[in-house]
Amino acid sequence: MKNILIISRIDRIPYQISKYVYSILASKGVVFMGMMNKMTVADIDLKGKRVIARVDFNVPLDENGNITDDKRIRAALPTIRHIIDQGARLILVSHLGRPKNGPEAKFSMKPAAERLSELIGKEVQLAADVIGEDAKARAAALKDGEILMLENVRFHKEETKNDPDFAKELASMADIYVNDAFGTAHRAHASTAGLADYLPAVSGYLIKKELDVMGKALEDPERPFVAILGGAKVSDKIGVIESLLEKVDTLIIGGSMAYTFFAAKGYSIGTSKYEQDKVELAAKLLTKAEEKKVNLLLPVDNIVGKEFDPNTESKAVDSDKIPDGWMGLDIGPKTVELFSGAIKDAKTVVWNGPVGVFEFERFAVGTRKIAEALAASSATTIVGGGDSAAAIEQMGFSDKITHISTGGGASLEFLEGKELPGIAVLNEKK
Repeated sequence: MKNILIISRIDRIPYQISKYVYSILASKGVVFMGMMNKMTVADIDLKGKRVIARVDFNVPLDENGNITDDKRIRAALPTIRHIIDQGARLILVSHLGRPKNGPEAKFSMKPAAERLSELIGKEVQLAADVIGEDAKARAAALKDGEILMLENVRFHKEETKNDPDFAKELASMADIYVNDAFGTAHRAHASTAGLADYLPAVSGYLIKKELDVMGKALEDPERPFVAILGGAKVSDKIGVIESLLEKVDTLIIGGSMAYTFFAAKGYSIGTSKYEQDKVELAAKLLTKAEEKKVNLLLPVDNIVGKEFDPNTESKAVDSDKIPDGWMGLDIGPKTVELFSGAIKDAKTVVWNGPVGVFEFERFAVGTRKIAEALAASSATTIVGGGDSAAAIEQMGFSDKITHISTGGGASLEFLEGKELPGIAVLNEKK
């Protein structure tokens, strides 16, 4: 059963139940169009309204607190500009880092507020708190077209617990809720989901773009449709693999995941990292791929090393001949050719996860070659964040990729067919 479309109000079922329903149906290859039928900022009158917008300004900082990469801020600019151009009063809420014990100066939103001010060309106020006196006073005093950023929402433990009282306090400052933080849309937090219990809720342009591009790839892809999955653990991507086997023509598996599949095929894998308790599952997935007539490609050769070390002795060996005492660290040259050929022939390609130990420069070659192949492809190409996106960015190929997702975890769960709480709660188009 492939490409079944369900347009429904399943997202209005209580969360724990809908989560279960989504997971069952997604494993059967169902595509949920209900998540893509959401109202956006373009569908609602904003003039004179106080708008609280959840953005993802979780940007990397250097040791001096300077932003090293502002792409997440830039990604939110279309939505921010639209809101203030419509004459609304904008209140921004985001997290930054992982504060553990309340307010910490190093996790302040101040650098993000200052950078946004530079990019937007107007003052961005920064509140001293999130739901305290300063935040509420500044929000109440906003004039049309002005912008206020609240302090780090994760300074309150109630945020990640989706505490209803905390969400209600946040909502009390605004008339409308806009979610444009795709990177956190898979989390049911107060600022990503809870706000929708108290305010009309719509998406921003970034979330709309994420859903449009990835939704099209899953709903009605141009074929051949190729998916590339890398990373360390089969257990992290079981649902994604099962879901994609219902949709793709070719599934490429690399990274440490591949060695679990090699073990399932009876290959000697030396000291390669793998999941012993997932070998039987990998065997079942190989069988399922055959049954679904999906071309499942595993590495045919590997760059192996004596140790998990950037300077270890290394060599290329065939996948079924990894010597004892050696571990797989990257795909080999024959595999690069095999995978690149599949990408070249594709019309739609989705990539999530490196195919080697990307953090070691010597063993990042395979991942970079995959990035090169995507950049050279004429297909619709979608990269699902994380190290895959980093490889694309580092090589200067960003402008040659159709879409680079702003949310690694969220894009993975979307590909799996899971409900994304931060999107499910948004109002549907009439």
